[in-house]
Amino acid sequence: MKKTYPLNIAGKNRDRLLDAAKHDIRKYVKRERARSLPAGVDFWDFDCKLGADQASAAALHLASLIASVDVLVTEGADTFYVEVVTKHGYRTARPVADQARIEADFE
Repeated sequence: MKKTYPLNIAGKNRDRLLDAAKHDIRKYVKRERARSLPAGVDFWDFDCKLGADQASAAALHLASLIASVDVLVTEGADTFYVEVVTKHGYRTARPVADQARIEADFE
């Protein structure tokens, strides 16, 4: 999904447009995660970018996307560009040092 969301449309409430844009992003992610996985793939991962426009979009993690939209809008942006691209995700084993530290925390 590559889309620019305008927030200043005549006759429309800015907050409602922002809520609709965030709903659209969440709906896209939910729909993509529901797709069946190809053989050998563990989960659906996402490459995300956010910015005032396509040229200034910066990469960020999916978990911080909605919060970053709020920050961008609070700074006074009239539009924002969101890019969420699905990719194959593969689980990796934790390093032994991290595993030992986690086990020590539970004891």
